[in-house]
Amino acid sequence: MEPPNSVLGRALTLLTAFRPGDTELTLAELTRRTGIPKPTAHRLLAELAGWNIVERTPDGIRLGMALFELGQLAPLQRGLREAAAPFLADLFEATHETVHLAVPDGVDVVYVHKMAGRRGPPVRSRVGGRMPAYCTGVGKALLAFAPPERLAAVVEAGLTRRTPRTVIAPGLLDADLARIRERGVAEEHEESTVGIACVAAPVLDGTGQAVAAISITGWANRLDTARLAPAVRTAALGLSRVLRGT
Repeated sequence: MEPPNSVLGRALTLLTAFRPGDTELTLAELTRRTGIPKPTAHRLLAELAGWNIVERTPDGIRLGMALFELGQLAPLQRGLREAAAPFLADLFEATHETVHLAVPDGVDVVYVHKMAGRRGPPVRSRVGGRMPAYCTGVGKALLAFAPPERLAAVVEAGLTRRTPRTVIAPGLLDADLARIRERGVAEEHEESTVGIACVAAPVLDGTGQAVAAISITGWANRLDTARLAPAVRTAALGLSRVLRGT
């Protein structure tokens, strides 16, 4: 894929070349991933470093503090996280399991807050990271209360099997989402990751569409999703009321 022609496009291409787990990258690796010529990449990175968007290290380039600070100013994430904080803290203190807050983004979910449980499994999720909506608890809670075109886009993008228990038939996914709408909670057992289960509930706006979802995640052989479902749903309903100002 050819890199963009504009300066801004090339700068953003360099920044988005960083992937989860990348602490820093060499100039050679950045040019390999982006296709941007080395002299151009060097010049753009020098300018980005001047704004503290990236930082130079003895071994390469890493993302800078200014980028983190800008991300914290995103109004949706900031306001949502602040409103959700007491509800997430209550769930965490009551269960000591991993608690998530996620929002929809295209066919995926993006995690905007995470409290890692001491007893729980090493969950792949991270703040700012994304996972497919169709096979995660938060994703299914969001899809069940999403516009039809979002579900259509998810199905069109493909339902890939991630574990032996992943639902990949559109009809079965539809039936699953119908049950979630009826119950108000989503339960996911080893559909995204073997050994991990999750119970999630949607945070709804005034029109009844999901703007976020709250979940509890833990070991599949220990997490009692049915027992925890009322607490998760209560937290999501409480956050929904706060966001609507009611």
